[in-house]
Amino acid sequence: MNTQVRVHRAELDELDVVARVLAEASVDEVVLSWIMRGHPDFAEQYRAQHAPGMVEHAMREDEVWVAGDGTDIWAVSLWQTVRNRDRLVREAAEMRARYEQVPVDPFRRLRALTGILEQTHPAEYPHRYLQLIVTLPEHRGKGAGAAIVTDRAKAASDAGLPAYLEASTERSSRLYERCGFVLEGDLIPLPEDGPVLRPMWFRG
Repeated sequence: MNTQVRVHRAELDELDVVARVLAEASVDEVVLSWIMRGHPDFAEQYRAQHAPGMVEHAMREDEVWVAGDGTDIWAVSLWQTVRNRDRLVREAAEMRARYEQVPVDPFRRLRALTGILEQTHPAEYPHRYLQLIVTLPEHRGKGAGAAIVTDRAKAASDAGLPAYLEASTERSSRLYERCGFVLEGDLIPLPEDGPVLRPMWFRG
């Protein structure tokens, strides 16, 4: 019998486990792999510092939605409600200030990514934005990611908001299409032979 996938909003008391799942599930994520290309030593830094910090910030400022079998978490997603460009501009400036003096490829690519996403993010406000979604390798294909995306897209539609994301692979774009998202807008190629991001909208 198939295990039913359950979706819920993660809170601060789940920070440690959600951060662990995020770090483990991100190991082969294509954008992160591009950022860290040639620097495998950064994987441990990401696991120990960046992933927990990113999850905590999202739990406090935005929303973290997870899915699993009700006991274990299989997939993690970070969602924002974007109301104007102010936050995008501020976060890009903070990223430049934080890392511009560190001449290391991963930080340079991270700065580039943040700047590109600031420039290409659609000026249609407000909307829900799927910033990141990852699933543990051993639980892929069980519907956890699709369950989150479907649940959150419906919630956005019920609130009268469209939802936006950038698919990082053709395979993920097909999954989002099955959840009701549609390719809309110009493709976003990342530099240095990076992946091509595909802008997609769910409009209910």
